[in-house]
Amino acid sequence: MAAEKWVHTVTAQTPTNIAVIKYWGKRDEVRILPVNDSISVTLDPDHLCTVTTVAVSPAFDRDRMWLNGKEISLSGSRYQNCLREIRSRGGDVEDKEKGVKIEKKDWERLNLHIASHNNFPTAAGLASSAAGFACLVFSLAKLMNVEEDLSQLSAIARQGSGSACRSLFGGFVKWKMGSKEDGSDSVAVQLADEKHWDDLVIIIAVVSSRQKETSSTSGMRESVETSLLLQHRAKEVVPKRIVQMEEAIKNQDFASFTQLSCTDSNQFHAVCLDTSPPIFYMNDTSHRIISLVEKWNRSEGTPQVAYTFDAGPNAVLIARNRKVAVQLLQGLLYYFPPKSDTDMKSYVVGDNSILKEAGLEGAKSVENLQPPPEMKDKIGSQDQKGEVSYFICTRPGRGPVVLPDQTQALLDPVTGLPK
Repeated sequence: MAAEKWVHTVTAQTPTNIAVIKYWGKRDEVRILPVNDSISVTLDPDHLCTVTTVAVSPAFDRDRMWLNGKEISLSGSRYQNCLREIRSRGGDVEDKEKGVKIEKKDWERLNLHIASHNNFPTAAGLASSAAGFACLVFSLAKLMNVEEDLSQLSAIARQGSGSACRSLFGGFVKWKMGSKEDGSDSVAVQLADEKHWDDLVIIIAVVSSRQKETSSTSGMRESVETSLLLQHRAKEVVPKRIVQMEEAIKNQDFASFTQLSCTDSNQFHAVCLDTSPPIFYMNDTSHRIISLVEKWNRSEGTPQVAYTFDAGPNAVLIARNRKVAVQLLQGLLYYFPPKSDTDMKSYVVGDNSILKEAGLEGAKSVENLQPPPEMKDKIGSQDQKGEVSYFICTRPGRGPVVLPDQTQALLDPVTGLPK
């Protein structure tokens, strides 16, 4: 290793994911091994992602990390486990131009700087820790020239946050619970890529972007200890649903996909209620959105929209195609209009070209919306301003990528400190 004071960096972008068959409950708290398999959809990183820059230099005196601009401690076991696992797999790295020469054995003593930024609220039930740990592991693997494939890397990301293992792939992803005690077979695999079922449009209603009262980690622990429904779900229900969901995705069978997504989401929240003390992740707004979707699906005769809620009140609504998504957005904005001075482009973010298709470019256009015919007088009146913070329109998306453009880096290439 040359003595020059070089800084070697890599920047990567990783998507978040939303589970349609839920992970809830660990059989091993330290290795983060789940009590059941789970399946998720990766969301388009253009709309929801984590960007992480990692840097190594002989000039760094300790490992340091900045999350969304604030320095945070790396002393927690989850960060330490990921760093230890990835360092032990580091390879030789050479960049003659910069004078960088790192041998495999050097990774144990070289210090790292890590800067990470989410383009969505952290810890609000939008799987920010999933994208974050996946991005940490993916970017470090690139920095250290690690040869493991994405499934093997997913087993490392899993030790930071369980659902992070699913963010290492795009499209539709399954996290296999595995059976080995060391967790080496508890990995993510891709079921289908993001182009496989590209009719789908996803609208997320951000009901609250506040941090939740009960974290997923403590909630899961309490459920495993006290909920009989969780035991039944893991043993009897989920294994069958996994097989059915894989089949529904393979065949683009939206009716089965919807039925499985909705019932699994509802059962997950039933497990939370069956926990002692009970955990409430959804709120009245969440329940009204479920009611709206259920009534619409019934009135149409065939499912048009699937819903799923993670550990938080935000609704993730999956529309079978763009036309349905436009109608869904019109219905949502009728029942949950923005406050009168709101700019529509900040109320519907992500792919907001859908506003034009829905004829909703100005705030006045929302006031002119008619109630969806099948919903009239069934959900409540149009007085729910402010119940939804904003909507995100997105779609199934790709897995992690390296960002070669230095302007997207979060660390200065000379000092290795945040820009």
